[in-house]
Amino acid sequence: MAFIRKKQQEQQLQLYSKERFSLLLLNLEEYYFEQHTAHHIQHKGSQKERRVRGSLKICSKSVIFEPDAISQPIIKIPLRDCIKIGKHGENGANRHFAKAKSGGISLIFSQVYFIKEHNIVAPYKIERGRMEYVFELDVSGKVEDVVETLLQITAILQSRLARTSFDKNRFQSVSEKLHMECKAEMVTPLVTNPGHVCITDTTLYFQPLNGYPKPVVQITLHDVCRIYKRRHGLMPLGLEVFCTEDDLCSDIYLKFYDPQDRDELYFYVATYLEHHVAERTAESYTLQWQRGHLSNYQYLLHLNNLADRSCNDLSQYPVFPWIISDYCSSELDLSNPGTFRDLGKPVGALNKERLERLLARYQEMPEPKFMYGSHYSSPGYVLFYLVRIAPEYMLCLQNGRFDNADRMFNSIAETWKNCLDGATDFKELIPEFYGDDVSFLVNSLKLDLGKRQGGQMVDDVELPPWAQSPEDFLQKSKEALESNYVSEHLHEWIDLVFGYKQKGSEAVGAHNVFHPLTYEGGVDLNSIEDPDEKVAMLTQILEFGQTPRQLFLTPHPQRITEKFKSLPQTSCDNVSIADSPGEESFEDLTEESKKLAWNNIAKLQLHEQYKLHKEAVTGIAVSCNGSSVFTTSQDSTLKMFSTESKMLQRSISFSDMALSSCLLLPGDATVISSSWDNNVYFYSIAFGRSQGTLMGHDDAVSKICWHDNRLYSASWDSTVKVWSSVPAEMTGTKRHHFDLLAELEHDVSVDTISLNAASTLLVSGTKEGTVTIWDLTTATILHQIQCHSGTVCDTAFSPDSRHVLSTGEDSYVNVIDVQTGMLISSMTSDKPQRCFIWDGNTVLSGSQSGELLVWDLLGGKLCERIQGHKGAVTCIWMNDQCSSIITGGEDRKIMFWKLQY
Repeated sequence: MAFIRKKQQEQQLQLYSKERFSLLLLNLEEYYFEQHTAHHIQHKGSQKERRVRGSLKICSKSVIFEPDAISQPIIKIPLRDCIKIGKHGENGANRHFAKAKSGGISLIFSQVYFIKEHNIVAPYKIERGRMEYVFELDVSGKVEDVVETLLQITAILQSRLARTSFDKNRFQSVSEKLHMECKAEMVTPLVTNPGHVCITDTTLYFQPLNGYPKPVVQITLHDVCRIYKRRHGLMPLGLEVFCTEDDLCSDIYLKFYDPQDRDELYFYVATYLEHHVAERTAESYTLQWQRGHLSNYQYLLHLNNLADRSCNDLSQYPVFPWIISDYCSSELDLSNPGTFRDLGKPVGALNKERLERLLARYQEMPEPKFMYGSHYSSPGYVLFYLVRIAPEYMLCLQNGRFDNADRMFNSIAETWKNCLDGATDFKELIPEFYGDDVSFLVNSLKLDLGKRQGGQMVDDVELPPWAQSPEDFLQKSKEALESNYVSEHLHEWIDLVFGYKQKGSEAVGAHNVFHPLTYEGGVDLNSIEDPDEKVAMLTQILEFGQTPRQLFLTPHPQRITEKFKSLPQTSCDNVSIADSPGEESFEDLTEESKKLAWNNIAKLQLHEQYKLHKEAVTGIAVSCNGSSVFTTSQDSTLKMFSTESKMLQRSISFSDMALSSCLLLPGDATVISSSWDNNVYFYSIAFGRSQGTLMGHDDAVSKICWHDNRLYSASWDSTVKVWSSVPAEMTGTKRHHFDLLAELEHDVSVDTISLNAASTLLVSGTKEGTVTIWDLTTATILHQIQCHSGTVCDTAFSPDSRHVLSTGEDSYVNVIDVQTGMLISSMTSDKPQRCFIWDGNTVLSGSQSGELLVWDLLGGKLCERIQGHKGAVTCIWMNDQCSSIITGGEDRKIMFWKLQY
């Protein structure tokens, strides 16, 4: 896991350095300013006088002396415990700055900490009582400056930042052009380091004010892959930069003093980068996850990242759910739902009896009310799990102490039980529980973490009976996370942590309400004028836990698992596939060939083209054997073209108005055409004449669909009508007769409709950009989404009916989840996409530019442009095998395309 890898890298660097000091020795909001080589004079002036050489660190809340000899402890003297600070040998406050030959600084204080004696990580030793320490600087002329700094320490940070600027000599090249410079702090777990940020046309620099851990940090802009705006302390001040594609740990995390500085730097980096990956939305990852192209683990990492969770900020460390609830059995049964935790409830609501007690308290509580006094993720909880690999972080957080031995992370089963039963313990897990590194479970550093009441020493974490080793525990935890049960229910947990049940009335109903300070906007730190009160409030925010940024405002869609996948589509004349082994194999081969075709859709090549009409082509229908192609046009004609003779066989005109679409009825005997003259026309191919007219609308009919003896007609009169075809033998005529079954009302003109494979759902798109999903079994609206700013050009369900794709005049290509109505992917092009076909993952669209565009929905990118028509592509048809495509355009042509692979 990233936190552990980074810690191990730091430890490797420390092997080549004797320095034991780190910023983890500082307190919250404490800053390290400078260091001086010095001697600690012990027993000054006596026969026992002893000189210990080392480095004196001047910090904003303490003085730290690091002896060169690692056998000697680091000394930390808090300034709040100092009784007197001055030059050694002087008396009286007014004589602190008198000239003297002495290079000694005297500190009289009441408390001192001793840290890392013999370089062993252990709880700090504390000595109390009135004491005087003398430090003699190698450069005696610096004594006055250091004493003055210590006496005026509270105002020094901002004044030093204001007086200094980035050292331009640090530029990599003399030809670099400065773009901006500002004050900022570099954020690492539990500490921040002030300095100056500078960005040129090639490089991002950070220069720490104290030169620690190195004089300058630099990142070449060409290497940056991702950049994210972050909240820090619940305020929009953070910026995180990644030079790797998949690593959770960034290369630098910066906290600015002014949001405008943050935004300006972000904008410059993001627009400059050649290889910059646009900041993806949570919804775009949702589509990949739903369709199985992201694992549950990967998806949760992406959501954490987008919700401002970072390994560099322990107050916003990535949060993962408890998955398993069985830590007692000798075997782990992942096929048993009882093995798993209820993902639809927060940890605090898993125990019914405890929840009842919490709700009783909640009812009696004055506003602002909250159900849980502690959070599910905080620095203390993160380090509770990671203490064995990051002990110095725990000592930093807890002022030099480890927790009580019985309260340590001793056992997986004990920790789970306490989360179920404990009055104040509602914590979730961290990504390490589903990773590959077992070091957080093993006391490989041989730390002295204390002795429990039973007498046993705290050592490795006790595993459940079903785990044979730490490696086996992580492997089975990963298998549980990726199991079918979790895949079917993970969206419920996402609703609680990242989604619509995070706040408001939905959170109350889900028993998911935490302390107001854990939510963004819970407090305005800028409105607090008292600096002590401000630090206290910030401390509470950083240490108490922070709720992730809300990513979803509507219910999160469920993952598509084998259990929920739709049945295969039927053939063109609706004959069911027989349940025999041979035909199942044939179906498998057909699906495989379709998959192969879509994988190679970018290799489409123009085979032949014909100009059939005098105006734009509006519709294409093809007979099952492929021998006849029927097209409609704005020139008001229906044409029949033979693919065998390459000749136009018939041209039929029903009125003087444009025809808008056409389709072939099962059996290939009748063509239906819709017209701008408000009518739908039926044409008999065998008899070569009109077979009837349906006068069903008050304005132009824009699109028609057919399934199972039902006609669906969309119109500019703001309706979609569902008609039932009455067989000719029942009416006593040879003409088609239709009964109106349902009328789907819209507010404005309907420009396009489409059915799902089973014809249980219909999607419509309107003139004003609204996409509506209808349940045809009840003729009611499931979802209505305003997802385009202009006319909806085309809509279609995915083959599995889980998603709807829509294109619009605003040039957007949008994917909607059918279950929830959530817009889960949105891409844009330079021109509107007038029509399209898709397989759920890849889209082939006809553009206003005349090109055919290939889109990778899962990758969120445009893959290929194929030259086609002169003028917009207006309609597109694909055969069942996905091997042959026909397009129609404004250039009055139809084009035949073949896949070449």
